[in-house]
Amino acid sequence: GPGGSGSRAAQRPRLTAGPAVPRGQVTCIEVVEAYVERIKEVNPLINAVVKDRFEEALQEAQQVDKLLSEGPGDDCLEEKFPLLGVPITVKEAFSLYGMPNTSGLVNRRNVIATSDATVVSRLKQAGAIPLGVTNCSELCMWYESSNRVYGRTNNPYDLQRIVGGSSGGEGSVLAAACSVIGVGSDIGGSIRMPAFFNGVFGHKPTTGVVPNDGQFPDAHGVRTSYLCTGPMCRYAEDLEPVLRVMAGPGVSKLKLSEKVSLEKIKFHCMDHDGGSIFVSPVDKEILQAQKKVVEHLESDLGVRVQRVAIHKMKYSFQIWSAMMSSKDSEGQEAQRFTDLLGDHGKPVWPLWELMKWLVGMSSHTLPAIGNAEKLVNLNLSGKAKLVSMGKSLQEEMEALLGPDGVLLYPSHPTIAPKHHSPICMPFNFAYTAIFNVLGLPVTQCPLGLGSEGLPLGIQLVAAAYNDHLTLAVARYLEKAFGGWVLPGKV
Repeated sequence: GPGGSGSRAAQRPRLTAGPAVPRGQVTCIEVVEAYVERIKEVNPLINAVVKDRFEEALQEAQQVDKLLSEGPGDDCLEEKFPLLGVPITVKEAFSLYGMPNTSGLVNRRNVIATSDATVVSRLKQAGAIPLGVTNCSELCMWYESSNRVYGRTNNPYDLQRIVGGSSGGEGSVLAAACSVIGVGSDIGGSIRMPAFFNGVFGHKPTTGVVPNDGQFPDAHGVRTSYLCTGPMCRYAEDLEPVLRVMAGPGVSKLKLSEKVSLEKIKFHCMDHDGGSIFVSPVDKEILQAQKKVVEHLESDLGVRVQRVAIHKMKYSFQIWSAMMSSKDSEGQEAQRFTDLLGDHGKPVWPLWELMKWLVGMSSHTLPAIGNAEKLVNLNLSGKAKLVSMGKSLQEEMEALLGPDGVLLYPSHPTIAPKHHSPICMPFNFAYTAIFNVLGLPVTQCPLGLGSEGLPLGIQLVAAAYNDHLTLAVARYLEKAFGGWVLPGKV
């Protein structure tokens, strides 16, 4: 991976919320310059930032320094601009004024955002400085971030490995110390898989708290209750202040100001989904890491971690598929993927696209064509049965977790796979996807590097609106297991 020892960005003190630029220590322009320099140094290797706005970012940094030199007291600024001067990156699927917004679709190559997505505008208003936009999978519907507009993004720990998707550029750019905070979205694990593969923190909030508007494709019908927008960062303590800004007035639904007593949390642990035939078995190293977490919680906090086996989790992929394609309360069908592929262009005939792909003539990626053709959509004749199984799984989870429970569950069955291999394991995202249709808050927490120098991690799950519990456990595990590790250090 890119060696980080010489980089100023990698060695920066962490930028906690509150004016990121403490007076007199370092100027905002120095901070932004360090990150710009770092991106120029490693982006040729990882291809995570697909369009930068360095000039504008440096001008914005200058304005921050001016504000700090003549502005009111620190406290006043901190309240008004909780993220003042913090360099951020944004997934290209979100509108960021003046930046492309293609979602990796060739037909949208010339689409430039004329406004900001709600979360982006909230972050800017809080003082954050966007450095640019990052790569995603075509139409955000696959867990390898590669498309025919920008090419493929590589994992900073091993360039031959995937970064995950669809917020893969964000996972990669954060892991490589090129940004402090990332904006991601997640309908099947698109925040948590990249966070896991790249060894950073990612939080999928409770459904319906952070606004999703201003991204392409946006969710329609029933899917609006499964898509979540959330923060990704290198340091656990940054998740909460960023989530507060992203949620805006909606933050009142979350209990972020409640003090969490870790000893009082009821911990549950599940090693795997129970053996779905569609999903790879969980790697030994991932199981080992989870076991260490359990042992640490028990010895350090004196809690008892309850092992659970939730039978319905075995059908996670089928439940997710059925619920994703079900009608909403008004009887509206979910938008067809084929229609999205034809955005800004002619209608797409998936089988014809497949023929073209085989001879290298298609402007789409294979996963996108496959999704359109429903080549991967299993026979869902029992769809109604699966949807009701999902509803009863939700009740079971809410009852198990209650007001003070946290579940430990693998983030993915394998560590970051090699490029192209997800095609052979298309349903492994079921480990993250199930929590989208259950509407539960989940934090992906890194647990250091495994034997191949690739990140390990774990999902922390709580009942709806108990995001404060998973965030508190993430901060605790970061101290115990070291959190994010700079690539190239090992």
